[in-house]
Amino acid sequence: MKLIDIIAGARPNFMKIAPIIDAFKRHNFEAKGIKYRLIHTGQHYDKNMSETFFDQLGIPHPDINLQVGSGTQAEQTAKIMVAYEKILLENPSDLCIVVGDVTSTMACSIAARKLNIRVAHIEGGIRSYDETMPEEINRKVTDAITNYFFTTSEVANQNLKREGIKPEQVFFVGNTMIDTLLKNMDRLKKPQIWEDNGLKENEYIVMTLHRPANVDSPENLKKLVKILSETVSPNKIIFPIHPRTKKIYESLDLQPENIVLSEPMGYLEFNFLVKNAKLVITDSGGITEETTVMKVPCLTLRDSTERPETCTIGTNMLIGTDPYKLIEPLQNIFAGKWKKGEIPVLWDGKTSDRIAEVLERIM
Repeated sequence: MKLIDIIAGARPNFMKIAPIIDAFKRHNFEAKGIKYRLIHTGQHYDKNMSETFFDQLGIPHPDINLQVGSGTQAEQTAKIMVAYEKILLENPSDLCIVVGDVTSTMACSIAARKLNIRVAHIEGGIRSYDETMPEEINRKVTDAITNYFFTTSEVANQNLKREGIKPEQVFFVGNTMIDTLLKNMDRLKKPQIWEDNGLKENEYIVMTLHRPANVDSPENLKKLVKILSETVSPNKIIFPIHPRTKKIYESLDLQPENIVLSEPMGYLEFNFLVKNAKLVITDSGGITEETTVMKVPCLTLRDSTERPETCTIGTNMLIGTDPYKLIEPLQNIFAGKWKKGEIPVLWDGKTSDRIAEVLERIM
């Protein structure tokens, strides 16, 4: 019996592994002599950041939870590597599947390859070319030692080609996160915040912010909040806020009435809000993929993106980190002057089946 490890470490990973596990069942992997072991590193340990996703997306609870918890970049990386190496020494797998670009992705890849265990990277090859982002370091280190690359776009394919990766190592399969979105579109749930605030379709904004450039400076955050709230008023802005950001936000003198804070939400509730929003403002990468598929305008408060297809093909626009650059795009969206966008190739809900077919061949 062959054994595949599937690594989940942080919130974005869970949306990406759910369809893979479903595909393993559809393709009768166990009957074909292939078993999987789901390993949760515990990098995200808040219930709304982890357990809720397992429950809502029908993911089996992990076979192993490393429970590494919080820490600096180096501390988390070291704790994950030590814990995962111990598992592999006791019961080695034949393949380690990592997804995305979180610390767990890099740490488990290193631990596996040092024990001569093959690594498959789902979402390999994406690049922002901004090495001030920890995620970019995670991507580059992971891809430097990966054996098999499952890519989401032609841009990622070209990135890997430039880096000298052999064509036979690269499999252009599409986007597993979109598999999850399309599967759950009919299951999206209206959150309590909808009724509590009298929200109506196409009459509010969803905002998510977590990157230091946007939230760590009280002055910068204050400027962003003021510009945004005044430009979209009286429309409400729903802001699921990270606890660390919340402390800074609540210290501001300016707390506009049209910005509504909420705790981090479950997958089904959050995407209900996104689907029905006038627009989304974010500094996340994954959300720009979901807004592209749902045809919702999106403004990204970053200077670079590892998902350029959401801008060139989809509904996203890269704004930068200067809050004043929000004003004109916001005015255009409210005036109905926004691109409709298209859905990138192979973002069709069938990515996990294509991955399963490749895995059958390489195992």
